[in-house]
Amino acid sequence: MNQWDMNQWDMNQALGLNQNKNVFFNAQWPAPASVHTLFTTRQGGVSQPPFSSLNVGAHVGDNADAVQHNRALVQQQVAKPLAYLNQVHSADVINAVSALTALQSGTPANADASFCHRGESAACAIMTADCLPVLLCDRAGTVVAAAHAGWRGLANRVLQNTVEAMQVNPLEILAYLGPAIGPEAFEVGAEVWEVFCLKQPKAQTAFTDIGNEHYLADIYALARLALADAGVHQVYGGTECTVLQRERYFSYRRDGKTGRMLSAIWLE
Repeated sequence: MNQWDMNQWDMNQALGLNQNKNVFFNAQWPAPASVHTLFTTRQGGVSQPPFSSLNVGAHVGDNADAVQHNRALVQQQVAKPLAYLNQVHSADVINAVSALTALQSGTPANADASFCHRGESAACAIMTADCLPVLLCDRAGTVVAAAHAGWRGLANRVLQNTVEAMQVNPLEILAYLGPAIGPEAFEVGAEVWEVFCLKQPKAQTAFTDIGNEHYLADIYALARLALADAGVHQVYGGTECTVLQRERYFSYRRDGKTGRMLSAIWLE
């Protein structure tokens, strides 16, 4: 038995983690009853510093057994198999069932968003540690999606592509903005300002000039603009800051070498 094995008492404790709001939480939005969500925090796992403790990222240098163990703890909370992606800051969207098949073959699919229709057995899953996780569903509960929306993905229209892949009327889509780097912590250079504001002057409202060609960027505001551009206006969440909430969230901007949280959505 290695250090990641747990005896029955420990396993019982782990299976009770869903009672602890400091470990897991759900989107607060008017989604249909068939839509289920899960967000993890950095708490409740077995990884050691600097990945302590519920790191689900297999690509960050953490012990592989610890990551596998953490993913198993998270999977206990999700009724469908989690379809992890190999996220590359693209705007590519994939069906979650296809992503799950690729994952089970040992080579996660290169994509930054996934969708899943009613009747398909997979959960859309996104890993983040400052980038914005966006969960989406339609009011009829026929399709869900999850997108990894860092500034590069937003600039490349990952949210618009995700909405299009859902193949429903955008006016029927709800979106939830999960934990990400907040507007008080997201300092960027002129190159990021130019990517958004030269193409879309309205995006200037998401930037605060702090001098020397540096800005504070509001990734939540940029996401709302992208969703509006796609025809989605029912948007919820967008109040957390992964950088400032040190005890609750992993943050790449704050810590550099760190773990990843999970955001998931599925249909039952």
